[in-house]
Amino acid sequence: MNWTDITNEAQLETIKEESKQQPVIIFKHSIRCSISSMAKSRLERSAIPSDIKFYYLDLVTYRSVSNKVAEVFHVHHESPQILLIKNGECRYNESHNGISMDDIIDQAKVV
Repeated sequence: MNWTDITNEAQLETIKEESKQQPVIIFKHSIRCSISSMAKSRLERSAIPSDIKFYYLDLVTYRSVSNKVAEVFHVHHESPQILLIKNGECRYNESHNGISMDDIIDQAKVV
């Protein structure tokens, strides 16, 4: 999987703009959490859709950015967590064992 790392809050505006052209996923990952590692591994073993852009946020290193994600996209912080951004808004989010590529693909198709 070709992740794009999120390392600063300014990237959130870029993500909002990109999401007007294609669905964008933000995967919030804790390197300290085994469930988070399993969720990341499940995603990476899945067929990767070419029409969705994937961002990776190491929330241990970039905790302030993770907090800003929750604020900007109006979601409750969880870890691991997937956010589907379309047209500048979070249209779907899931956490823990609920994270699956099939669900991401299905939700990305919803207008």
